[in-house]
Amino acid sequence: MFGYNHFANQQLIQAMETGGSPGITVKLMGHLLAAEQAWLERCKLIPPSMPNSWPENVTIEQCKQQISKRYEAWIAFLNEINEDDLDKKIPYYSFTGDYFETQLGDIVAHVLNHGTHTRAQIGQQLKFAGTKTLPVTDYSYYLSVLNS
Repeated sequence: MFGYNHFANQQLIQAMETGGSPGITVKLMGHLLAAEQAWLERCKLIPPSMPNSWPENVTIEQCKQQISKRYEAWIAFLNEINEDDLDKKIPYYSFTGDYFETQLGDIVAHVLNHGTHTRAQIGQQLKFAGTKTLPVTDYSYYLSVLNS
């Protein structure tokens, strides 16, 4: 699923570039990538490297560079754990200071669903900005590309 997430992020960043990179789309992609990093840091039980998941003054170039880095970091982490680890509770603090414990498997599902949700927001903003055709980012399309 992280392969699909990576594919869809790459497709959308290309559409953002073609569409002139409207500011709100870059802000949303920056948030998507920052959230992926924040959740990975929580899963690895390391202190947060940022004060929130909405970085300021992010550029499309920074997003392009971060897409593969986030993917590679998640894959490396997932390759280090075993299936039983997905049931372990991860303790963490939200950016507002609230304490939570969530199963690792649920965090992984959340990261993937959050990506889909935020990409839909980006697509909507691209359409508002005049983009006529968005890239196909359906999971079934990804599978057909992967298997061709």
